[in-house]
Amino acid sequence: MKPTEMTLTMQPSARFDVIDVASRVREEFGNVLERYSRAFYCSFHTTAGYLEQSFCARLGYRPDRLAPFIRSVQKIFPPDAGYQHDQMDLRNELSEEQKKVEPRNADSHLTFISSGLRNCVTYTTDPQAPVFFMELDGVYEGHVRTRKTSVLAFNREVPVATGGLEVPVSRHEVNAINLFDPEVGLLERVDHLLEEHPVGKGRVEIDLDVAEEDAALTVNEYETLLMKHDLKEVLQDPIRFMAQKGRHMLQDPRAIPSKSRDYAKYDAVRVLNEMIDVLGLSESALERLLARLMGLPARKFLRLKRSISFPVSNFGENTQGRLIRGTYQSPILLQWRNAPRHARKLSITLKEFT
Repeated sequence: MKPTEMTLTMQPSARFDVIDVASRVREEFGNVLERYSRAFYCSFHTTAGYLEQSFCARLGYRPDRLAPFIRSVQKIFPPDAGYQHDQMDLRNELSEEQKKVEPRNADSHLTFISSGLRNCVTYTTDPQAPVFFMELDGVYEGHVRTRKTSVLAFNREVPVATGGLEVPVSRHEVNAINLFDPEVGLLERVDHLLEEHPVGKGRVEIDLDVAEEDAALTVNEYETLLMKHDLKEVLQDPIRFMAQKGRHMLQDPRAIPSKSRDYAKYDAVRVLNEMIDVLGLSESALERLLARLMGLPARKFLRLKRSISFPVSNFGENTQGRLIRGTYQSPILLQWRNAPRHARKLSITLKEFT
C-alpha cells in the first residue's frame, strides 16, 4: 500500500496552544491512519512543533501534563525580556513596514529549541492516542496565525542512500551555523542524493557523527541576533541567562548583579519542582538533577538533539520528490565547545516511505 500524505490547516486559540492533530486527521480524512503502522508528522513553523512519542507516552498523552512541562521551560525564557531578536531597530534585514508587524517572539524560538520540540517526528500509529501540535506563538497582538502541518502515513521506511559532510566551524567555543548556507554545501549534497536516488515520499535524516561532542542539531529560524546573541547567551551559561532574563521570577531582583547565580539556583529549584510534578520524578531524582544542572553546561540543561529530519514529497504526483521545509526553517548546528579540528562531521540518510 502506497503512503498517504495529508495536509492540515489550523488556527490556534491562544499564543500557547496544544492541538490534537490525530483527531483533526480523523475529522477531515476519516480513519486513514488506522490502515498504516506509522506516521510522519511535520510542522513548517519555527515556533510550533512536536514532542517525541516516547516522551508524550511517558506523560500519558495528557495535555494537562504536557502543557505544564512546556510552561516550565517558558519560565526560563519569559517574553519581553530584552532579547536582541526582539529589538526591531537592530533588525537590518527587515523593511520599516515589516518592523511594524514583526512579532517579538524570541522567547518562543528559545523555548522551541530548549524544550526538545521537533519540526518532524515519527509516531507508531495508535488509534486511541493523540498526537499534539505544540504552538508557542499562535496569537500576536490579537492576530491569530494560520498554521500548517503535514502527515505522511506509511508502513515501512527503507534507507536508499547515505552520505557524509564535514562542516567547518568557528574557533569560537559557542557558535550556531546555518547548515543550509550555500558555503556549507548541505542542501547541495541532499539535492544530489535525490537526483541519484529518486524518492517520491520519505525523509532526509541528518545526524551528528557519534564521535562529535558538545554539539547539537535543531531546526529553527536562522536570524543573526537570535543565533549569535540570544541563543549564544543560553549556551554559554544557562543559569546566568535564567537569572538575567527571568528577573520578575526572583524575590530580590536588585541583588542580581552580584548574586545572579545564587538566585538563579533558587529559581531553578522552583522551575524543576514544577517539572517533578509533570515528569513524576522522586525528590532524590530532583536533587541529583539539580546538582548536575548547577555544575554542567547546556548539554545537560537543555533538551538538545543530535538528529533532525525533513520530509521529502512529490505532493502526490508521479514525479521525483524534493525536500520540503517551511519558509523560515533551517537546520542549525550548535556547539558550546571547540571542535578539536575546527570541523564537525554529519551523516545524511535518504529514506523512502513504503
